[in-house]
Amino acid sequence: MAAPPQLRILLLAVNALLRKRRYHAALAMLKGFRNGAVYGVKIRAPHALVMTFLFRSGSLREKLRAILQATYIHSRALASFVFTYKGLCSLQSYLQGKTFQVHSFMAAFIGGLLIFGENNAINSQINMYLLSRILFALCRLGVEKGYLPEPRWDPFPLFTAIVWGLVLWLFEYHRPTLQPSLQSSMTYLYEDSNMWHDLSDFLLYNKRRPSK
Repeated sequence: MAAPPQLRILLLAVNALLRKRRYHAALAMLKGFRNGAVYGVKIRAPHALVMTFLFRSGSLREKLRAILQATYIHSRALASFVFTYKGLCSLQSYLQGKTFQVHSFMAAFIGGLLIFGENNAINSQINMYLLSRILFALCRLGVEKGYLPEPRWDPFPLFTAIVWGLVLWLFEYHRPTLQPSLQSSMTYLYEDSNMWHDLSDFLLYNKRRPSK
């Protein structure tokens, strides 16, 4: 079924607008907002679904509400950050007549402070996710620029051993310092596996099911 003439004219006008270079910065902000919202849903919804049903108590309705709320918060924040970052980068380039590397840092600094600056569970998780990758990237950049010597052997096994040694030590002796979701995961793996009563909660279930 062919589209009505009015709709085809509107689509042609919209497509023509999207191709105009003079509106590229503003349109990139809108597209960035869209991509941030979609990516936030793709990342948070599966994670919230698994973590909620594994570790959260309550009714099915309460669990679904928690999943939707976490997904909305993550998606909204990421969409807002991309929109803000691209807008501030464009503004700095416009004001100074060209693009400098510091524009990226300043735009992300301001956007991060405004949007991810609140100390809550989701922002904490996102920031720690980024921190681990930043440290890796800075080490590689240091080697690439000559600030750090090229390793003569693969440091990854040593890095892995230190990470796992520290996280289990913190879990066993300084548990409150770890993020709640990590505490829950490690409790399930290392603490709940020390307790059982019979075959049902040894193989089938993590904990003995309450008797009716």
